[in-house]
Amino acid sequence: MPTAHGDAARGLPRPSTMSQDIDCEGLLNEIVALLDDAKAEDVVQIDLAGKSSIADYMVVASGRSDRHVGAIADQIHKRLKEIKYSTVRVEGQPANDWVLIDVGDIIVHVFCPEVREFYNLEKMWTADHIGGESTH
Repeated sequence: MPTAHGDAARGLPRPSTMSQDIDCEGLLNEIVALLDDAKAEDVVQIDLAGKSSIADYMVVASGRSDRHVGAIADQIHKRLKEIKYSTVRVEGQPANDWVLIDVGDIIVHVFCPEVREFYNLEKMWTADHIGGESTH
């Protein structure tokens, strides 16, 4: 479980002083650290700049089972609420084979391995564009 001391080590203010004005990279680092703390596997960060206007970053990770995926999503949601980041929406529970956590500028996808392999979001979002501008 992240602590205020861990926040300081990551360069984040203590939860009681944090609000939604945290910068996007700081929030991305916090989310990746939370995924690591929750033992998520195969975490991939995708920079969406110039690819889409839906978000600045996408993070894709796997849990070992649907129960693990749900626990990872719950842990991230709870921690973001603790640091006063209130515009978090979670989709995909209680099935937990694919949970999407929309944090505004960052979208987090947590998958069961077989579902992640089937949808292969990393390949879709990291492929070079053919024909220039994106219409996403």
